[in-house]
Amino acid sequence: MAKPLTFTCTACGVGASKWSGRCDACGEWNSIIEEKPLSASGPASKSLGALRGKPVPLSDLATREAPPPRTLSGMDELDRVLGGGLVPASATLVGGDPGIGKSTLLLQAAAKFALAGLKTIYVSGEEASAQVRMRAQRLGLEKAPVKLATETNLRDILTTLEAEKPDLAIIDSIQTMWADNVESAPGSVAQVRAAAHELTTFAKRTGVSVILVGHVTKEGQIAGPRVVEHMVDTVIYFEGERGHQFRILRAVKNRFGPAQEIGVFEMTGDGLAEVVNPSALFLSSRDKPAPGSVVFAGIEGTRPVLVEFQALVSPSPHSQPRRTVVGWDGSRLAMILAVLEARCGIPFTGLDVYLNVAGGMKVSEPAADLAVAAALLSAREDVAIPPDTVVFGEISLSGALRPVGQTENRLKESSKLGFTGAIAPAGTKAAAMAGMSLREVSDLVTFVGETFGAG
Repeated sequence: MAKPLTFTCTACGVGASKWSGRCDACGEWNSIIEEKPLSASGPASKSLGALRGKPVPLSDLATREAPPPRTLSGMDELDRVLGGGLVPASATLVGGDPGIGKSTLLLQAAAKFALAGLKTIYVSGEEASAQVRMRAQRLGLEKAPVKLATETNLRDILTTLEAEKPDLAIIDSIQTMWADNVESAPGSVAQVRAAAHELTTFAKRTGVSVILVGHVTKEGQIAGPRVVEHMVDTVIYFEGERGHQFRILRAVKNRFGPAQEIGVFEMTGDGLAEVVNPSALFLSSRDKPAPGSVVFAGIEGTRPVLVEFQALVSPSPHSQPRRTVVGWDGSRLAMILAVLEARCGIPFTGLDVYLNVAGGMKVSEPAADLAVAAALLSAREDVAIPPDTVVFGEISLSGALRPVGQTENRLKESSKLGFTGAIAPAGTKAAAMAGMSLREVSDLVTFVGETFGAG
């Protein structure tokens, strides 16, 4: 008989049959803890079970059930990230760094949803009622029709929600919840998993929309077992630097809408304000050409967003040159540098390379490859790319340029902001834009030769 899994990694939630100093799944040290296994003597272990509902054909469901109604908060950026509004009986997990503004965002959202007609309860396990009230006064929401509770006992919270029958419950935060039937400290893997399971089940059973706040680890992942992200319907990250006024709300999972959709906010003295045109936000003043500066026309979810890549290349005084990246994948930067050297004969040996995405934006799209290569070459050769030109395209290891999707949306957003030219891979399927020229390039060697006179 197999030995039951009684040990769990607090970093990734993977089970193990014995303790070890290092998790084999995620490589984290000193993260294995012992947990009490679930009892095997319940009714399910004695007899076969049956489905609570009779199975029905999928075609019948399509004609019988209408799509779930959504409630708009009036915060367009939040509604966009949620996929078009809040869905009843949904469970949403919101994570972010400490002090980034999660509680501020959700208190504003609670007031908006309450004004939209939803009976809303805000449950805080981290702050006293007076502290939450002070924040509401600072945000001008002290008269909002939101009910407030401060509690960490999960049983008491669920009992109250059963009695109050709200439309929306916000739990701040899941790491402070404590289930009295679990022998573990609050914030542990067992407690977080149990609390998330109970609250998600409650949402599905009663039709109440539940929003959970989650803390993140130093790696930027939501703390606790990864299974929590699988339980909920939507996982949203609130990104940004505490010293920077701009915040980005990003959906990394959404069962009711597109993933990777973003909403942009600005932190002000009166709370979070929506940014109507994020492309203009992420572009700095571009009155004159600057070496190392290239505008990338990207797509975040369904929204085209223009961001500025800034590169600096300088001789290195160290035996091992620096490779510093902010807002992009460092491994992909190493790949671009290798392709430039191997396919174009342009070495970066002995040179420090710094790459930054302006405005605090994080870009993960492969279509940014060509913009990054252009910024690096512009900085190295001290030749500026025309400031009215956008660049996008994916670079393969052979040096070929691959077309990317949603080209027309990228060009429309660029034209709307006053750009008149674009550099893209050959074979790009896009209609001609009025007042905008499109230069198609087949490979990286051709791009380097035409743009910088080298290759």
